[in-house]
Amino acid sequence: MSGTPVLDSEALSKLSRRHRDMTVWLDVARTLDLLVVTSAAALVEARDPEVPQTAFDHAASPAKVRPVTEEIARGASRLLAAEGLHGHKYAIDATAAEMALRQPGPVAVLTSDVDDMAKLCGDRVRLIAI
Repeated sequence: MSGTPVLDSEALSKLSRRHRDMTVWLDVARTLDLLVVTSAAALVEARDPEVPQTAFDHAASPAKVRPVTEEIARGASRLLAAEGLHGHKYAIDATAAEMALRQPGPVAVLTSDVDDMAKLCGDRVRLIAI
């Protein structure tokens, strides 16, 4: 594995709940010294009230949280328009997709929404189902 791994909100959520597959995956990323990224919006969406805040913050700490800038938001909007998708349902996915597309390649997105992310990213990123 090389390049930039991107965590969507479900990947962050599973990480905060110490899901075995995610903790193993993160250990591999650390071993390979990969920069793991996520969006600020995914950080908010992933917040689970059953996970203590300190545990959540600790689980998310290995990821570099990228801001949702106007440029990212406009790019995400264009992705939605190109696929005929409504922002009300797909805003966070589109934001994650746009952010992933801007990372140094190769890029892999860890996601539970493989179908939606495939629509938004096409074949420009590798999608890893979690």
